[in-house]
Amino acid sequence: MAKKILLAGESWSSYTVHVKGFDAFYTSAYEEGAGRLIRALEDSGYEVTYMPNHIAALRFPFSADELGEYDGVILSDIGSNTLLLHPDTFARSQKMPNRCQVIRDYVLAGGALLMVGGYMAFSGVDAKAKYGRTALSEVLPVVCLETDDLMEHPEGVRPDIVVPDHPVLAGVPLDWPHFLGYNRTLPREGAQGVMTIAGDPFIAFGNYGKGRAGAFTSDCAPHWGPPEFVDWAGYTPLFGGIMNHLTKG
Repeated sequence: MAKKILLAGESWSSYTVHVKGFDAFYTSAYEEGAGRLIRALEDSGYEVTYMPNHIAALRFPFSADELGEYDGVILSDIGSNTLLLHPDTFARSQKMPNRCQVIRDYVLAGGALLMVGGYMAFSGVDAKAKYGRTALSEVLPVVCLETDDLMEHPEGVRPDIVVPDHPVLAGVPLDWPHFLGYNRTLPREGAQGVMTIAGDPFIAFGNYGKGRAGAFTSDCAPHWGPPEFVDWAGYTPLFGGIMNHLTKG
């Protein structure tokens, strides 16, 4: 039976003002960036349940037991407020479970967690993702900054391998493509840094309680993950290998 993965995030809505001389009009768009990652996981033998940000706000599990239905959880470009501020809390002042605590408890009980980078990951743009201030920080293999952590590299920056024989890298080509940015984090004592980027953590893992967590500090999709990465032959074996490592018994 295929292992089950819950992927949350990787969606956004845009509201654009078009100014044409004296006149202006407005357009809106909804987009998702999870398609390539979902295909990579499914091609690696996983069954994926995808919750875009607006769905995760309402339906992301409220207990570790509910999360226990999944072999692994991936948070990708979803800020902590989306998990913390359920509409019943924000709009109606009702008590609700703290879902960052729920994920922490899920990992400690034997679950697997991967955080993927983006503008709403780790600390995030203007420090709005702020995972370092949540219970989730207790089971992340990197330390989140207290400030905006976006490292933009329009010139392109390539990651460096620290542990070349790590099982996650088996089957992944050595000719890594460039990235256009990443979330800057700090190494966490006791975690294993597998790769770095510009001297900062890029891929890292840690064991917490009975479970395991990983960090991939750049993006699985544009803009930080350019076509050279998304279309790279190593994309599927990389993310398949990461989840294999995190979910193995």
